Amino acid sequence: MLRPVQPTGALLDVHNLSLSPGGQTRVNKVSFALYPGERVCLIGASGSGKSLTAKAIAGVSVPGVQQSGTIRVNGVDVSQRNALARPQPARVATIFQDSATALNPLMTVGKQLTLALKTTPESLHALLDAMQLSAIPNLLQRYPAELSGGQRQRICIVLALLGNTRLLVADEPTTALDVITQHEVLQTLKAHSASADAPALLFITHDIAVAAQLCQRGLVMQDGEIIESGTMAQLLNNPQQAYTRSLVSAARNAEDCFRVNPTGALAG
Repeated sequence: MLRPVQPTGALLDVHNLSLSPGGQTRVNKVSFALYPGERVCLIGASGSGKSLTAKAIAGVSVPGVQQSGTIRVNGVDVSQRNALARPQPARVATIFQDSATALNPLMTVGKQLTLALKTTPESLHALLDAMQLSAIPNLLQRYPAELSGGQRQRICIVLALLGNTRLLVADEPTTALDVITQHEVLQTLKAHSASADAPALLFITHDIAVAAQLCQRGLVMQDGEIIESGTMAQLLNNPQQAYTRSLVSAARNAEDCFRVNPTGALAG
């Protein structure tokens, strides 16, 4: 099992994190770190423990989960503190896969965006433009149920980016989007991450081809443990573990068949 030594200065420092829902260990002594400005993906199949790890980092409680180990955000130990109990410097903006439950169904989109706004209105309009949302008629007056699943997810991404936190956790945020919109959203996240005050990004995905379009480093998770880590170039071109090789092979085969990766990141 991979147990890297954590250097100092990390924005997110996860050390020996174990999570056991219903007494069954699903995440086993996981350790990793993120640094300011980094875009890092946590890659694994459904049931590997990656989303459970994301929820623990974000402070979203899952009933019946026993937790051990430490989680530090911006130097603050938040291991046993839910999202609302954390001080502002240690809060985490989160994009979850299920947009239907992430938005308030009784509040208009405009009201929800206004409540989340920590920057200028111009920043909000720029994000709406980047997410291809500005052209939707009466968007700000609509309720979430009046939008498609892909539109709701893009609203969730805008909400997270407006939060002005130092860490953004995105749990499968493009799953509900078509390929073209997915690429546009990934490019927006990448461009947003390039600014000097941008949050670090932990991107949760099962798709290494999607991760390759956005992230600099990758952590491969299998059966609740991180089995391999490295730059995306290392994972794509010289994977050490059989499971990582299978992820890369599946992504290359999908690209050869469907040409769904606009960047050509897996070509070769």
